[in-house]
Amino acid sequence: MEYTNLAYVLASILFILGIKKLSSPKTARAGNAISSIGMLIAIIATMTSFELLDFKLIALGMIIGTIIGAAFAIRVEMTQMPQMVAIFNGLGGAASAFVASSEYFSGSDSSFIIMSISVLIGTLTFSGSFIAFGKLQGFISGKAITFTGQQAINALIFGSAMALLTAHNFNVLPDDTIFYTIAALALMLGIGLTIPIGGADMPVVISLLNSYSGIAATATGFLLGNNALIISGSLVGASGLILTNIMCKGMNRSLVNVIFGAVGSESSSDTSGQKEMNIKSYSTTEAAMILDAAEKIIIVPGYGLAVAQAQHVAREVADTLEAQGKKVLYAIHPVAGRMPGHMNVLLAEANVPYDLLKDLDEINPEFEDCDVALILGANDVVNPAARHDQSSPIYGMPILNVDKSRTVIINKRSMNPGFAGVQNELFGYDNSIMVFGDAKDMLNDLLKEIKEL
Repeated sequence: MEYTNLAYVLASILFILGIKKLSSPKTARAGNAISSIGMLIAIIATMTSFELLDFKLIALGMIIGTIIGAAFAIRVEMTQMPQMVAIFNGLGGAASAFVASSEYFSGSDSSFIIMSISVLIGTLTFSGSFIAFGKLQGFISGKAITFTGQQAINALIFGSAMALLTAHNFNVLPDDTIFYTIAALALMLGIGLTIPIGGADMPVVISLLNSYSGIAATATGFLLGNNALIISGSLVGASGLILTNIMCKGMNRSLVNVIFGAVGSESSSDTSGQKEMNIKSYSTTEAAMILDAAEKIIIVPGYGLAVAQAQHVAREVADTLEAQGKKVLYAIHPVAGRMPGHMNVLLAEANVPYDLLKDLDEINPEFEDCDVALILGANDVVNPAARHDQSSPIYGMPILNVDKSRTVIINKRSMNPGFAGVQNELFGYDNSIMVFGDAKDMLNDLLKEIKEL
């Protein structure tokens, strides 16, 4: 057992080092590898510390899991990575719930309260994550789904689960009834907490559910007395909460407001009565001429770039402009896309140099002397209404100050609003021009025009 715990300590150190390296695009791949080695050590240590194990069954499970995981990893596109992360979170929560359930059904002497809490958090994470997956994939409306008395019902479900845990101490109900009911209530609570969250808040939801899966793993670790599970679950839970806090700061909103604010609902998406804007539509030829005269260009990637899988051609455009002696930077908003770090991952896949990726605080002063800000599918994160329109649901959210550039070239497929469901006043500014179309097609045409000038 001493050797097992030493192996767990080594694995935990590797987990911490891996998470540390994940904080930078330059070292993220190494961080993944280090963390994977740590997990391998933890698995081997756990398997060798028990005598009565069916290694054939374990090997079969590992083979099946490897085949399924590899198949999904190969087939899933980068634009679908948020959906995959949501599924992983859900499966992590389900795994914790199943382990706790196994302990209960095996007649274990472990604490009934801890078993129930592990099932509660794990099952809540499972149902909430798959609702998030449905919203991201389009199976469920991406808008905030609300109805009268919704929060009261959620509070009643949570209160009922807590009351059942208390009832166990007084032998009011059979343990089986309490256990099954808590699991059912957790399923409903996960759904109830996730459906009122709109697409604009998906980065926060993903990181929060990630934290939930870690907390569920920690509870299961206490249940099994497994130090590696306790440490790794705590790391995931803590890092998820920290990331959630960073995402909330990126939108200048509290977590309570994200969960209960229903930003992006039908009511908040009502665009009636908004001012007419003078939209100036340009061709790629005209846009290329503007870029030809520019010296400093800042590219602002958004979800439209991800949907079009345009990150590679965006890099080609940037490389061509740099070869002409122009300065090109990338502005990365913390909540651009549908999961934390979405834009960083896409651009890293296209081998964009890490030193060109600038976060919000670093890039905003650069817009003051920027000739052209090229916006590729971003919307809410560049909406100046966030600075002054107190009636806007995104009011107070830190944005990229693209409107301070001399010229703003905006690429969108249509005039549809962003995830927050509000019109972007930037589109009507005097220094803004629109180039409509799919981001990949537009950039390919733009690249040809730039090379011909």
